[in-house]
This record gives sequence, structure tokens and C-alpha cells, in this order.
Amino acid sequence: FKEAGIKIMPVVSSVALARRLERDGADAIVAEGMESGGHIGETTTMVLVPQIVDAVHIPVIAAGGIADGRGLVAALSLGAQGIQMGTRFICSDECIAHPKFKEKITEARDRSTIVTGETLGHPVRCLENKLTRQFKALERAGASKEELEKFGAGKYYQGVIQGDMEWGSLLSGQIAGMVSDIKPVKEIIGDVMSEAELAIRNLLKMTKEVSFA
Repeated sequence: FKEAGIKIMPVVSSVALARRLERDGADAIVAEGMESGGHIGETTTMVLVPQIVDAVHIPVIAAGGIADGRGLVAALSLGAQGIQMGTRFICSDECIAHPKFKEKITEARDRSTIVTGETLGHPVRCLENKLTRQFKALERAGASKEELEKFGAGKYYQGVIQGDMEWGSLLSGQIAGMVSDIKPVKEIIGDVMSEAELAIRNLLKMTKEVSFA
């Protein structure tokens, strides 16, 4: 990749892995908290980002639980130099995800996601549906790794692309509850920047009103 002039920005969920990848030549690190959709670690974004920022000397991108300008400002205050948003961009006009999946995200609430696969050592966060409930039931019943992997095979494509909202795997972060519309990427980015500017102005106003002496 580097010989081709491509920047390397691996996604990590621990300080140890961030340090190792910096030694191996990564150009930047995406520090992703457990609020994110898909495969997750065990540490929240709020806790993970500043620790990785302190541990490495390359730029850190914050990810997990970020959907608007307030999240951007929070990430910058933790020392990150940028953000990565996944779930928010699923609900963009340009995303190839099935329209039913996008609508499902806009209907989500704060507790609409669930984590499965913990017994496999590879936890995954998705929108709760019949698939996730059955998967959790199999895990509680002590199903083998082979049984669980067979049960989950092909479910991502079935849900995200084919639009099966009950038996497909609908990878989504916890911020699904903050996403209420589907719009072009340009508008999403514009909204985030406008919200961030407003948040920064409000913070500056607060510092003028509050004495830190």
C-alpha cells in the first residue's frame, strides 16, 4: 500500500494495538469505541480516544457513537484530529444499503441495538431483530462455534443489501437513535460542520461567563 502511495489508517479498539500499528508504519489510527456498529471492542469512545492520543505520535481519528457536530467537537476535545462516521452515512442517498435498512435506522431509538457473538470472542453490534434474538438464544443454550457461524453465514448481505429486516444482520451503532433522516452526503457533512461551529460558539460563551479562578 505504501509503495502505491496509499495512506494506512487501521481501526483499533485498544491502546496496545494502536502502539503496535504505529511501530509497523501506520499513518494514522482510527480509535473506535464499543458504541460503533459491527465488530466492537470493550472500551467506550470517550475512554479509548484520549488514551490512544496519549500513547501514539500519529494522528488519531475518533469513531463510535458520533453522528453530528456535537460529537465532532467532543472528539476534538479528546485530542482526536478527525472523526469517522459509519451509521450516519448509511442513511445517505449515495449509500448502496437497502432502503428498508436505512428506514430501520431512522426508526431506531437509544436502545435499539444489541451485541451478539460474545461467546465467539468476536462481538458484533446490530439492530435488534429476530436474527439477533435467536443468535442470543443459541449462545445462552451453549451452541458450538461451528453452529453459530453456520447460523450467521450470509446474514449481512441478506439484511443490508437484500433488505431482510428480520433475519438479516443489520450492523449499526448506538447512535442509530440520533439518525432521523436520509439525505445527500454533502448535506450531512454540511450539517455536522454547522452544528460543530454552533457548539464551539456556545463553549466559548460559557468560558466567558464562568470564572475558572
